[in-house]
Amino acid sequence: MAIGKLRRNTPQRRVILHELSQMTSHPTAAQLYGIVRQRLPRISLGTIYRNLEVLNEDGMIHKMEFAGAETRFDGNVDPHDHVRCTVCDRVDDIHPAEPGLAPVQPVELGEFQITGYRLEYFGICPDCRKRETVSGFSNNPTH
Repeated sequence: MAIGKLRRNTPQRRVILHELSQMTSHPTAAQLYGIVRQRLPRISLGTIYRNLEVLNEDGMIHKMEFAGAETRFDGNVDPHDHVRCTVCDRVDDIHPAEPGLAPVQPVELGEFQITGYRLEYFGICPDCRKRETVSGFSNNPTH
């Protein structure tokens, strides 16, 4: 759904969408605020939050809510999942082998009409694994 069809396409919204669409780091609202302020010095954090909600509601971005982590935002609305590092909170894209298919089909859904799904992957990113190797620290409870 295009922004202009439902809501006014404000200059702030255009800058927020542009900056987010250039990023692959899946920033938090506060991180995006720091970047957008370079172009719009008078913008408030509240304006960032409000516009991120509008862009999410209009399907222009994805709002990513992970269990136990701060909300992130993704400018890539193509079907894909994410993996989050449990050490540094880095978030990367994971692209499905067959777009549009859930990785595991549930056996019983009862009377539900399924409208979507969210699958959360988590682990330790390559950078954190390297730091663990260098420091001698390991998340493996057997060590």
